[in-house]
Amino acid sequence: MTPERSRPCARPRRHEGGVSLDDDLNGCAGLVHQGDPDRFLATMAAPVAARKVMFPLYAFNVEIARAPWVTQEAMIAEMRLQWWRDALAEIAEGGTVRRHEVVTPLAAVLDRDGAEALDEAVLARRWDIYRDPFGDQTEFDAHLDRTAGTLLWTAARILGAGPEAESAVRDAAWAGGLAAWLRAVPEFEAAGRKPLVDGRVEALKMLADEGLIRLARARAGRSKVPASARPVLWSVWQAGPILAQASAAPSRVADGSLGLSEARRKLSLMVTGLTGRW
Repeated sequence: MTPERSRPCARPRRHEGGVSLDDDLNGCAGLVHQGDPDRFLATMAAPVAARKVMFPLYAFNVEIARAPWVTQEAMIAEMRLQWWRDALAEIAEGGTVRRHEVVTPLAAVLDRDGAEALDEAVLARRWDIYRDPFGDQTEFDAHLDRTAGTLLWTAARILGAGPEAESAVRDAAWAGGLAAWLRAVPEFEAAGRKPLVDGRVEALKMLADEGLIRLARARAGRSKVPASARPVLWSVWQAGPILAQASAAPSRVADGSLGLSEARRKLSLMVTGLTGRW
């Protein structure tokens, strides 16, 4: 699918009840603003055409990420995720798609490959339903790639990135996903989850260093990502500093002190938006 499919129309289409596609997009933006404020800021720095692709994808990500957490009943959580799998199947089949403020604009930008890829992201979210730890580091690495990696690669591909850009996008997404994951460790543990394969200081440092290596590798390949798709990677703008903090002081993972000050966070995003370098 080409970026042209996502460009705004002079007359927004109307759906059931007189709701327009633009209304849906605004709803998606609101969901991202509430559920993923950092990604919302990064998306607002992007061109309008890119936002029309990114906001439905990121709103979808918010919905599937929170689905396992809104109930204590595993069966209900499974049903919530299955609802999204069914919606993606409708999109992949190219027929009638259920009316929904996220599914409808998502169907406007996704092709079959994208819908099938996002189905893997939904399946990965089943980890959040249960309390089983990751079997090993390979399983943990794959989880980050199936969630953060699949999301950003799908967005980048729709916005024009070719196969030669996939490794760079997935490396950047993995580093960004790891930074967010490490910040969420105290919350995971408070909810009775086991988010780390090895929580020792030495292991945490190695994990953070792996994220920095992948981020450096992604930056080395940024020229392979076309200009139309580069705004997708702006969402990882905090990954470098956060992973550097975790590497220098792994104890900050457990005490929940990873992160940038509000002033530095906004300034660094401004620089990213102006220079396009993440």
